[in-house]
Amino acid sequence: MTHVPTLLLIRRCRSHNPTHRPTFEQIRKFVHRINPHKVSPVDMMMNLMEKYSKHLEVLVAERTQDLMHEKQKTDRLLYSMLPKQVADDLRQGKPSQAQSYVSATVFFSDIVGFTQLSSTSTPYQVVDFLNKLYTTFDEIIDNYDVYKVETIGDAYMVVSGVPRENGILHASEIASMALDLVSVCKTFRIPHKPQTQLQIRAGIHSGPVVAGVVGTKMPRYCLFGDTVNTASRMESTSEALKIQCSSSAFYLLEEIGGYMLTCRGVLQVKGKGDMVTYWLEGKQPAMVSKEKRAEPVLDTTDKENFSNIPGVITCNNNNDLLFDPN
Repeated sequence: MTHVPTLLLIRRCRSHNPTHRPTFEQIRKFVHRINPHKVSPVDMMMNLMEKYSKHLEVLVAERTQDLMHEKQKTDRLLYSMLPKQVADDLRQGKPSQAQSYVSATVFFSDIVGFTQLSSTSTPYQVVDFLNKLYTTFDEIIDNYDVYKVETIGDAYMVVSGVPRENGILHASEIASMALDLVSVCKTFRIPHKPQTQLQIRAGIHSGPVVAGVVGTKMPRYCLFGDTVNTASRMESTSEALKIQCSSSAFYLLEEIGGYMLTCRGVLQVKGKGDMVTYWLEGKQPAMVSKEKRAEPVLDTTDKENFSNIPGVITCNNNNDLLFDPN
């Protein structure tokens, strides 16, 4: 820009050392060089100011666009940690109040044999493995109306119906998602142990929950209530590559229709007592109507297994409950 040399010339002219000041001939040549067409000084100054103004507009537009891109990155990160509505309220300084939900479905899963796998792997291998697995899970759950609550070690927790209520569809959203997660595990390969079959066990339960933000540094959106504990029990008492449902989740899925479930029997669940549970095995073909679907039946293998457990009630092929006092 021509105004920079001009400023330098002015500074030289005002130098306290006379030997540093330019001569009139030098000044004349300089002015002629920057103003060869004999434009008036006022017009020349206006042209310089106009060019400078346009340059500033371009810089402001570029900085504004950069700022918008950074804001979008920040929003994506924030919305991945907190529900959008909750995050917007916190950003605007609004107090975050816990909210109760009459009905929601909670999903838990963990990796079968994770302790043994970790003991034979380096920490870096474990981190790389979990990152690849849960990145795959995250891509799958984006297809459903669910919210990922958290991952703790090898545990993966998802909820539907919170914070956006969706009637009773939360049960089907979680059920379909759970089937996809179990299915992808059958083809997923552990990076440092490609010959080892990855197995997860999963459990789902439906019921009321309370949700809210906990903490101010690294705030977390957490779920509270017996529903969360029961869903965790459904997972811990499940089996490899199987999805165990509680009765409440089963009844919602039966009402929605389109899912294949079999009665597992009655389990003695720690802190819950006896609970009738079901296996979620898949989806029914679209052409089969709800009225024509066969009633859930107990798998004969599971029936034999449960018959050996004292105090366990099992189901026969007619879904009648049978109690074994031994």
